[in-house]
Amino acid sequence: MQLTNRSVAVDRSPMTLRERIYLPAVLGGLKITLGHAVKTIFKGAPTTNYPKEKRPFSPVFRGLHILNRDEEGRERCTACGLCALACPAEAITMEAAERKKGEEHLYREEKYAARYEINMLRCIFCGYCEEACPKDAIYLTETVMPASYKRDFFIYKKEDLLITREQIDERKAKQQHR
Repeated sequence: MQLTNRSVAVDRSPMTLRERIYLPAVLGGLKITLGHAVKTIFKGAPTTNYPKEKRPFSPVFRGLHILNRDEEGRERCTACGLCALACPAEAITMEAAERKKGEEHLYREEKYAARYEINMLRCIFCGYCEEACPKDAIYLTETVMPASYKRDFFIYKKEDLLITREQIDERKAKQQHR
């Protein structure tokens, strides 16, 4: 009994001389290869000379992560752990600590992330951490992931992720020009 009409009977007839030679199949593959080569020669190579030229990225491109600060330079992250829970690759690790007296200029809330790490070898750049953060503390930039041969290079600690004071000033200047 046949459930669908999608099944096709296999042709078990012996191969013809033309099929046994394989020459038509080889020539057909060579024709496709030469067609692509001719297009590349006349149209130009699709290669970009990376350090000198940068290819345009999609408007939804997601690159390296940044931990954002507020306008006063305080850390926005409150170590709620929503970004770590949202991460399907489990690439984010954090430990929370409580703010002490005199540290109000460093942290916005009573809790802050004492340790915050992202394992970029696990990260799939899905952007769920950015969407889950209620404080807009983490976001993905348009910076391409640099290459390295050492695994330790790809584990970004809080110090590597925090935006600097100069970057805050640059962002303010850009917003004023708009």
